[in-house]
Amino acid sequence: VQLQASGGGLVQAGDSLRLSCANSGRTFSNYGLGWFRQAPGKEREFVAGIRWSGGRTYYADSVKGRFTISRDNAKNTVYLQMNSLKPEDTAVYYCAADMIYGRTSRNPYDYEYWGQGTLVTVSS
Repeated sequence: VQLQASGGGLVQAGDSLRLSCANSGRTFSNYGLGWFRQAPGKEREFVAGIRWSGGRTYYADSVKGRFTISRDNAKNTVYLQMNSLKPEDTAVYYCAADMIYGRTSRNPYDYEYWGQGTLVTVSS
């Protein structure tokens, strides 16, 4: 599994961004894919997750209703659509893969593979 995150940038509050996480290695199968973020001086926190098989999604309360995680099986890519962005969404965003079948974890330590991160900056 080799994850490559992209799509970050500088936007204004209220704008939208779509992050992508492409897997150029072993094909996603029954893995869980998650998006996490880490702001300066803060711990890495869970944002959203999706089970590759079945497509079940789950979100942090702070982004529920604003962010949507989805996947494209053909492209072996997972997306994070972020709408109504707020300055507090500013962080480096990481995608990660959880190799345990059926698990829907919000714990970053349960994720084995990580992308390199993409910076999202939301100005007020």
